[in-house]
This record gives sequence, structure tokens and C-alpha cells, in this order.
Amino acid sequence: MAEQVDGVVIGAGVVGLAVARVLALAGREVLVLEAQETFGTQTSARNSEVIHAGLYYPPGSLKARLCVAGRRMLYDYCAERGIGHRRCGKLVVAGNAAQIDELRATQARALANGVDELQWLTRAQAQALEPQLECQAALHSPSTGIVDGHGLMLALLGDVESAGGLLAVNSKVNRLVALDGKAQAAIKIEVSSPDGDTTLMARSVVNAAGLDAIALAHRTQGLPPAHRPPLPTRWAKGSYFTLSGRAPFGRLIYPVVEHDSASLGVHLTLDLGGQARFGPDLQWVQTPDDLQVDAARAAAFEAEVRRYWPALPAGALQSGYAGVRPKLTGPGEPAADFRVDGPRQHGVPGLVNLLGIESPGLTSCLAIAEWVAAALQPV
Repeated sequence: MAEQVDGVVIGAGVVGLAVARVLALAGREVLVLEAQETFGTQTSARNSEVIHAGLYYPPGSLKARLCVAGRRMLYDYCAERGIGHRRCGKLVVAGNAAQIDELRATQARALANGVDELQWLTRAQAQALEPQLECQAALHSPSTGIVDGHGLMLALLGDVESAGGLLAVNSKVNRLVALDGKAQAAIKIEVSSPDGDTTLMARSVVNAAGLDAIALAHRTQGLPPAHRPPLPTRWAKGSYFTLSGRAPFGRLIYPVVEHDSASLGVHLTLDLGGQARFGPDLQWVQTPDDLQVDAARAAAFEAEVRRYWPALPAGALQSGYAGVRPKLTGPGEPAADFRVDGPRQHGVPGLVNLLGIESPGLTSCLAIAEWVAAALQPV
């Protein structure tokens, strides 16, 4: 006989843990199923750990709304729980006169998203803040910051477990079966683990499986085909290079990009120890397991970085790490919005699919969690 559970969250990345926390704190019995050996080892461990302000996303989009709300929630949560973070600020820079119009467009889009603290800087003003920076103009975003992503996930998991929730690792969800919804437990979950196969029955299921979320939607019996995005044929890999030595910057540096670009360009970010890293770039690969950093890409990174830091020492970049973005779109296509597909969208009681939760997913995690909780309310 299948084990009965109230709520199941599939995926123990930062978003899945945030969702599980909200449900557990609301008094739900929550089980988090994670296919890997521990939590947060995929996208959540292979990103820039930036707290985004909300500059880039189309006004009214879920990315814009949840980023702006989530950023405020995340700063408060980190302060309350003593999670390492710093509101260091960011400069978005136009490298030449032709990019100034795009920088103005970025400013206007940010204002439309409710980010009203941006400051326009001339070249001289920007260089007064960061003397080694080269640009024609810049936007200063004081509310952008950095966070200890692992520490954040530890705190979220601690909240889940304190509220009675459980994390099961090495638990791969093979298939979901949506039943007719008349029973209290409406979704069957088929799970494999080193101890054997298990079947669970759950009243609600949140698919927060990240890179596997689209494939899991395809493995969901009873989900209408129109609500299964196409399976990826290419994967959006991003590599990072680290700086040997200390960077002469106290803020993050981002080149201006076209607003519908699939990538924010090779930017400079800092960790909480002040170590600089550059990336990610965008490379379309055949498999999400392609996580090796190609050292030959360092030359292209150096060329991009010297657009805003001409004094970058030759040979100072070292291979760092790579991650894969869980995108909904492929090569040559603009970035898609987050998809939070709940019963109101697809008609399956108790099921929420989180699809395309790439950047700013970490920033938005607490706001996404509240959105999911609302989506699970009876229609």
C-alpha cells in the first residue's frame, strides 16, 4: 500500500527548500525529495550568488515582480537568521556612446519595475567610486548584493525540519500520476532510491526539480500536453573564471546588455571574502552534465573583462566552475519568463510545476514560495 503524505516538494535547491519552508510553516506535512546525495548541488550551487535588484526583466513579468519582492524578503531573512550577505551595490556600465541608449532603457525598465534608487553616473563619477573602471556612463544599483547561498539553504532546510518537514536524498522521482482528485491524496509519486522503489500518495506536489523540471512534466500522467514545454535539445552552460589576487573593485560590475538577451554578459562579481569571479558566459551544450570549464575560453573572457577593466593583468584568470541554467528557450531565442503552472493554469488539482526558474531564482526564492502557496489554494 502506498504511503500517504500531505505535501511533496521535488527538488532541494534554494527554490524547493523555500517552498517547503512556507508550506511547513503553514502547518503542512512536507516531504522534500532530492535525487542527489544532498541538497543544493546543481543550479543553486553553481551561480553568482547575487541578490539582484530587478533591473532587467520586462515590467509586469513574474521575474520582475518576484525579484523585487524577493530581494526585500531575502535581505530581511538573511539579517534575521545571521546568513552571510552584503549589500555591496553594482555598477552597470556602458562601454561606448552607442551603449548609452541601452543603459537609459535599463534605467527606465528598472523604474517601471519599482526599482527607484538607481543613480546615473558620468564617467568621472563612476571612476570616483571605482578608479580602475573604464566606461562612458554607469548606473549605480545600491540594493544589489551578494549572499552565502549554501548558508541560505542551510537556514531554509533548518526551518523546514524545525516545522516537522523531512528531506529525503537519493530519491529520484520517476513518474507522477494525477488521479481524479476525489480522494484526499490526488497525486501518485513513483520514487526510486538505493533502497528500492517506493510509491507515495500526496495531496499536493510541487515540481521544483530545476534542470529536470520540464522532463518531469513530461513524465506526469494526466497533465495536459499543452502544459508540457518542449524538452531541451541544447543546454545553456555558463562558465566562471576566478581572479588570481585581489580585485581592485568593491562593487559588482556588469556590462550593459540588450534587455532580451539570454545572458547578462561576462560580469565581475565578488564573494563575501572579496574574491572576484567573472562570468557566466553562454555556451549551448548537448547535456546538462557538461560542467568542465574549458581553459581555452580564458582569452575570450579576458577580452570581455578588459572592456571595463583595461588593467586586468595578463594571465590572471583561472578556471573556476560552470553551471547550467534551467531555461525554457533555446539558442537565438530571448529569455522566457518564470512559469508557475498551478491548477488554475493546467487543471490538475494539487500540482504546481516550476519551469524555467533561472536567474533571478535565488533572489526570488522566498517570493516564489509564497506565490506557490497561493497557487495551491483551492480554485
